[in-house]
Amino acid sequence: MFKNLIVYRLVPEWEPDVAAAEAALDAARFTPCGATQPVSAGWVEPRGVAHAPLIELIGGQWLLKLQTESRMLPGSVVKRRIDEIAAQIEQQTGRQPGKREKRELKEQATQELLPQAFTRQGATRVWIDPEARALLVDAGSVKRAEDVVTLLVQALPGFGVRPLQTNLAPATAMAAWLTEGEAPLPFLLERECELKSVDEMRSVVRYARHNLDIDEVREHIQAGKLPTRLALGWRGRVSFVLTDTLQLKRIAFDDVVFESTKGSQTAPEESFDADAAIATGELAPLIGELIEALDGEADPLQPDRKSTRLNSSHSQQSRM
Repeated sequence: MFKNLIVYRLVPEWEPDVAAAEAALDAARFTPCGATQPVSAGWVEPRGVAHAPLIELIGGQWLLKLQTESRMLPGSVVKRRIDEIAAQIEQQTGRQPGKREKRELKEQATQELLPQAFTRQGATRVWIDPEARALLVDAGSVKRAEDVVTLLVQALPGFGVRPLQTNLAPATAMAAWLTEGEAPLPFLLERECELKSVDEMRSVVRYARHNLDIDEVREHIQAGKLPTRLALGWRGRVSFVLTDTLQLKRIAFDDVVFESTKGSQTAPEESFDADAAIATGELAPLIGELIEALDGEADPLQPDRKSTRLNSSHSQQSRM
């Protein structure tokens, strides 16, 4: 259900109210791109069933889905049309359009071509854990996650977030784990990492399907290279790649995690509840323990270190 996660903390001023949030998101539902609209984004039913709620409430967790659509208009096509219009102007007036006029021609060409362009759709899953005061976005880039946050802020009155920060920087922690040849339990080093130098050369060393507990890796770290990606396993149930910006990428669940749903004949939309409960039930304590492995959350406003755990009690019950 989740492939990547970027984690934010909810601001204390926002009070979760499912009914109010559902009504607010309904006003920002997804509609396809208009004829001359390059991009459209809005909220759709996360279950994939028409007229279902825009917020699925499962085990206290809020699940949402952002749908996007963009018109695919290659720059080479726009340039060709600009050149055609410029040639027509030169033929009619005997002069070539200047830089300023060409900028206006680009807008004209784009508006002419957009209605003919194909559209491409994408979706981003969003998870809000009200008890843990966390927003988790299934996005492969910070830019995509920030776009989601912006739309949530626009849609939900009082909504706001701040980045999750830990006392120990992920790169520093990963360097220590690789130097020691092991990660703190319950995490295990897997067989992939990326190291980058911090000097102007920005040299990169990547290991894939390779034992990382070797002197060569330690020598790279001693020479000044820092880990930017490190593959980790968690309790033999989930594997993922941790980045130096505290993103979780390529999340994969072990077969045993979804064993209870194997062989089910239910349609995907009908198995949504079970899959969502299992996925959030696994990932919530994983993120909580990852924060602990990074020496806790670096936030002076956080009144209690215990709150760094993402709803651990809920997740433990889900695995029982």
